[in-house]
Amino acid sequence: MAESYPQPPPPVMRRRAWLRIFWIGLVLWLATIVIIFATGNPNLVPTLVLVGSFLVPVTFVAWAFERRETGELTPGLILNTFIAGGVVGVLAASLLESYLLRSSSALVFLGVGLIEEAVKLAVLAFLTRHLHQKAIRDGAILGASVGFGFAAFETAGYAFTSLFTAHGLSVSQLVATEVVRSVISPFGHGLWTAILGGVLFSSSTREHFTITGRLILAYLGVSLLHAFWDGMRVIALYLTLLFTGGVVRHGRIVHPTGGQVLLATLLEWIGLAIVALIGLLWLRAVVRSERRRPPHPPPPESGWRVPIRHP
Repeated sequence: MAESYPQPPPPVMRRRAWLRIFWIGLVLWLATIVIIFATGNPNLVPTLVLVGSFLVPVTFVAWAFERRETGELTPGLILNTFIAGGVVGVLAASLLESYLLRSSSALVFLGVGLIEEAVKLAVLAFLTRHLHQKAIRDGAILGASVGFGFAAFETAGYAFTSLFTAHGLSVSQLVATEVVRSVISPFGHGLWTAILGGVLFSSSTREHFTITGRLILAYLGVSLLHAFWDGMRVIALYLTLLFTGGVVRHGRIVHPTGGQVLLATLLEWIGLAIVALIGLLWLRAVVRSERRRPPHPPPPESGWRVPIRHP
């Protein structure tokens, strides 16, 4: 006779794992900085770039994962969306921007927003096409994972290029770039793609992704937030000129005063804060709409249905 053995209970995900990830990563990042300055070893620069670029995005993805709606969101799926979404998104966006954006006008910021948000949305839909249950909260979490993956690889690129200056290699410049981008990264790519993910899942079923007017409006709105975010320095520059006067040459104020520099910096950060607040309130509204959604919603009456092949 076959003897049955009791099965061990499934592993329980400990809460606040994101907090341990953040503190351990922060200690490792600080230790890397100290050792680089103490030894002058350039071999540690890649470690500094990677740890500093991925610390905040990974922390926020872990935080979001603890708030998932269904059991279909596994660590493996989150890892796939983070890495594949980040790499494919950065490569596709870079390729499209190099061929489609030739102008140097302010409309370039809008073009970048439209391209990058479209790429991230397409990657998100492809990687999650086989999910049986499409909860709005899960869509927001997976969208955030794709967006933060994009942000992590993008920050790594910016950090690496900031290392090279006219006076040689500058680790201080690299560290400053990582600090600034880490502070603002939770309110950028991860937030915008989380909004799109929630809206995409809100109108989709097990058999179809549905492209509705609401999704198109959300895509255009998120792209506009993206454009304002990227162009906020230029906007702050021209507002400073409007208030104080002066001459602009090559995108900079000619012989700026200390007051002009302070005002431009202040206006830029105020503008970024406004864009971030709009995104946070928008995401909150999208996630809360889950409460008004029926357990098995019928497909929308209007919209373009994209069939999903079952695995």
